[in-house]
Amino acid sequence: MSNSNLANLAPISELYVSYDSAQKLKVEAGELPSWDLTARQICDLELLMNGGFNPLKGFLGQEDYESVVETMRLADGTLWPMPITLDVSEDFAKGLEIGQDIALRDQEGVILATLSITDRWTPNKAREAEKVFGADDLAHPAVNYLHNVAGPVYLGGAITGIQQPVHYDFRGRRDTPNELRAYFRKLGWRRIVAFQTRNPLHRAHQELTFRAAKEAQANLLIHPVVGMTKPGDVDHFTRVRCYEAVLDKYPQATTTMSLLNLAMRMAGPREAVWHGLIRRNHGCTHFIVGRDHAGPGKNSAGEDFYGPYDAQEMFKEYEPEIGLEMVPFKHMVYVQERAQYEPADEIEEGVTVLNISGTELRRRLSEGLEIPEWFSFPEVVTELRRTKPPRAQQGFTVFFTGLSGSGKSTIANALMVKLMEMGGRPVTLLDGDVVRKHLSSELGFSKEHRDINIRRIGYVASEITKNGGIALCAPIAPYTSTRRAVREMIEAYGAFCEVHVATPLEECEKRDRKGLYKLAREGKIKEFTGISDPYEAPESPELSVDTTGVDVDNCAHQVLLKLEQLGLISGSWGPNLN
Repeated sequence: MSNSNLANLAPISELYVSYDSAQKLKVEAGELPSWDLTARQICDLELLMNGGFNPLKGFLGQEDYESVVETMRLADGTLWPMPITLDVSEDFAKGLEIGQDIALRDQEGVILATLSITDRWTPNKAREAEKVFGADDLAHPAVNYLHNVAGPVYLGGAITGIQQPVHYDFRGRRDTPNELRAYFRKLGWRRIVAFQTRNPLHRAHQELTFRAAKEAQANLLIHPVVGMTKPGDVDHFTRVRCYEAVLDKYPQATTTMSLLNLAMRMAGPREAVWHGLIRRNHGCTHFIVGRDHAGPGKNSAGEDFYGPYDAQEMFKEYEPEIGLEMVPFKHMVYVQERAQYEPADEIEEGVTVLNISGTELRRRLSEGLEIPEWFSFPEVVTELRRTKPPRAQQGFTVFFTGLSGSGKSTIANALMVKLMEMGGRPVTLLDGDVVRKHLSSELGFSKEHRDINIRRIGYVASEITKNGGIALCAPIAPYTSTRRAVREMIEAYGAFCEVHVATPLEECEKRDRKGLYKLAREGKIKEFTGISDPYEAPESPELSVDTTGVDVDNCAHQVLLKLEQLGLISGSWGPNLN
């Protein structure tokens, strides 16, 4: 063990060229065709270049990709569970030849690396979803990303690193694998247990990490992910402030924290193995794997995607190859009589066990209720409350969807007036016609243009929500995947309440105030929703209303009651809420 124990501290190979070569390459790369990387691709590229994804030398070629998808191994047999691919648009891929170099740029246009193309192919994404995530189910955030966000063509090839992506935040806390290895060498640390987290740390986590380090007789690396996690997670700025608040509670001589710019896939068991390999590259010898490690929550049938111990079992199976030891994460609960945390499976009958679930914590935060000190540190709760005031003071979006003439705009207008009467938060109505005049005047009514229009509305609504206002949107929004994209954009900042105005087609056609249905029936309007183009009705909107024979006031009132039930408005709602 002693030899391998030092191997974890030796320098690891990176894909960067020397400083002088990088300056020269930067100039030459300016002439190359260039691809602007997405946020996820930047995370992947950074860990490729700094050795975090060692032994990968670039984005996977087709043979390696297919082997990883099917067998969790590269074509040469090396264990690697996650396809790291460069997905691009068909248009971009069309102009490229095998053997050609392209420049990879960040979102500001800075060239970070070049890629020498060895492969270009159209992957079978349904197969990738099935094998890597266990199901081709859009309820999984990474499967949804694969089908609805990622480009259709993959490029593979070796990477030549020019410079690391720029981070303006928490710069002193971001370490490459080699920087961490050097730090451990300098401090004389031989055994290092890594703790992976994407959530704020509470007392149970602290207790569990303490115990894990003690059991493994190892130092502790708290290694939170700050790249991309699951939509709806607490943002990384808040989380890092929470981690910093908790760091004081750890013994300084044996604990350190570093931030990992990883784009998580929430792939459960495969993700645990991947996290292990990444931590080995960062110089660790042990890794804590929790219950439902990197699980994305529920699938379309309302069941967990992965079993609670699937990740631990898969990690155990591959442990010798991963090259670090697993420390299984015990479920820690608070025993009232002894005023301390203990593993749930070691507690005798008859004692009082206290526990607050993640859902319960979110409820208490959103309703401004007490969060007891036994559960979390006051410093952490203060940080979380700063970012998440009670729901009745947060911004939110009400998104009306339905056929043309269903009554969306009319209800939205009535709701706007009712909300303005209550006061407390600014209310903005993003109605179809207004938006088309100010935001989308150049767009037509093709499927693609209507899609762009909805996304623009979603973007503006997300900004309003982020800044504590109320956005009311009333487009037709016929497509499920676009509505989902808008929901994710908004739920990053506040609540999203989808209202399906489910007035039947014949009723809408009867009303036909603008004469549009008549023109569509005569074939004078192409791609008209409900006639020549489908309307995909929402399967589980927060509320469904039908305006047939019902007055608008009643419909708007139903929405108000829903908002009250969701805790977004309250009886005592007003600007002076404490």
